[in-house]
Amino acid sequence: MMNGIILRREQSVGKQPAEVKTAKRDWYWIVANYGKSNVRKSSWQIVNTLSSYGLLWVLMILTVQWEYSYWITLALAGVAGGILVRVFILFHDCCHGSFFASRRANAILGYLTGILTFTPFEDWRRKHNRHHATAGDLDRRGVGDIWTMTTEEYLAAPLKKRLAYRLYRNPVILLGPGSVLLFLFLNRFPSKGAGKRERASVVYTNLALLVIVGIASWTIGLQAYFLIQLPVILIAGCLGLWLFYVQHQFEDAYWIRHDSWDPLRVALEGSSYLKLPKILQWFTGNIGLHHIHHVRPSIPNYHLQPCHDAIPDFHAVEAITLKKSFRSLRLALYDAEKRKLVGFRSLSDLELGK
Repeated sequence: MMNGIILRREQSVGKQPAEVKTAKRDWYWIVANYGKSNVRKSSWQIVNTLSSYGLLWVLMILTVQWEYSYWITLALAGVAGGILVRVFILFHDCCHGSFFASRRANAILGYLTGILTFTPFEDWRRKHNRHHATAGDLDRRGVGDIWTMTTEEYLAAPLKKRLAYRLYRNPVILLGPGSVLLFLFLNRFPSKGAGKRERASVVYTNLALLVIVGIASWTIGLQAYFLIQLPVILIAGCLGLWLFYVQHQFEDAYWIRHDSWDPLRVALEGSSYLKLPKILQWFTGNIGLHHIHHVRPSIPNYHLQPCHDAIPDFHAVEAITLKKSFRSLRLALYDAEKRKLVGFRSLSDLELGK
């Protein structure tokens, strides 16, 4: 597989992989060439993304003020929610310092797009960098990732914790109320372990949102603002959490204990290649090419596809289709013996024996 770059997993049940790090081959250094920002492409993305989002807001405001059917507003909100996902990708690139060459420019755009997506820049950046440093590591879970338990941990947990975990992993709850809870409420508070800069970013974002609500109340009216903003953030949050879920929650995703943890294997075997239609790839800012993003987080979103096209070994990573991505939502636990993610049904007999 991949010209021997990825070590094959041992097939024996329960056997740990050899503690040998995946070698960095010639293509790894070629990939570095794509980790350079292009001010023309960055500027064009800002224009076509933010102008589209702004235009949709104008149209939604008019549909509410002119008392058109609210279904028309919701239809526009669906498109706006998709574009807000793209806004978040710009925000995400700024968090990695990859959207612009200038650190200051990344911070400015990061704060602005963070306000639009209800996400504090510095605080989210800290959690996300932690995610990149611990993805696929069974001993360092819990920051910037989807809560994932092993089958052994789940069966050993008290009933209250198991019920909470089942609720959390329920796709309807995770992608519905979960997205509202995350973006509208949890993001209003600093995360655990946040420093002074991260806490300040939360305060600045919250104050900016209060100013926006105040201006909206004075101009279009508070009711009109909520009729537009709530469905947009709900749709964007649902789509965004689905994307984040699929990136590392698929059946054969690479998970391992820390002493055998290999970041390159995490990128190539533990990060998905979500193959989307071109229009959806535009809305999601190429983030479906997540295996490449984890190989080199410094690659801006507009260079991910050219990088994929240039490196033949990336083509050997099995693509996840839309259909397969929806099936992965039933996965909930990591089975260390089978070395794959499984659903709750796989341990129903064991649960009865508890």
